[in-house]
Amino acid sequence: MNLIEKWKKGGGSCPPSPTLFDILMGWLGGVLAIGAVGYLAHVTGYPLVLGSFGASCVLIFGFPESPFSQPRNVIGGHVLASFIGLVFLSLFGPYWWSMALAAGTTIAAMMITRTVHPPAGSNPLIIMLLAPTWSFMLTPTLIGAVALVLVALLFNNIPKQRTYPRYWLR
Repeated sequence: MNLIEKWKKGGGSCPPSPTLFDILMGWLGGVLAIGAVGYLAHVTGYPLVLGSFGASCVLIFGFPESPFSQPRNVIGGHVLASFIGLVFLSLFGPYWWSMALAAGTTIAAMMITRTVHPPAGSNPLIIMLLAPTWSFMLTPTLIGAVALVLVALLFNNIPKQRTYPRYWLR
């Protein structure tokens, strides 16, 4: 089968529309989580907001049952991805090819460690563009990711029909 035929066939049907409840939960969860991280950054003066955290909120609050949304994946994925980005930046500098190698290495490392969190895949690119110091591991990466998960633990367990997380470390 050639490539054009594969494109025409698609891969199945579109997923069902989310309920109004799920849409509102995703919206309010994102508002509260980014608001909490932003306010914490404002009060402490530390940079705690990372661009990829917006995409993390899409998963954590829109799809809290997904493996990509679990605490192990959110925190582990962000920390691992930032570490790899900082290593590649330190060793090779902010070049297009080091950015590509860092992104690919991040994907493989998250898969090997079972900490895949797609939004974290952008962390090495953000690091290459910003060229931060190693403190980036703590702020915004670790503290920000932990803050998102803490908000998710509180917020996603308010409704009786939601349980978060589905698992911690397994």
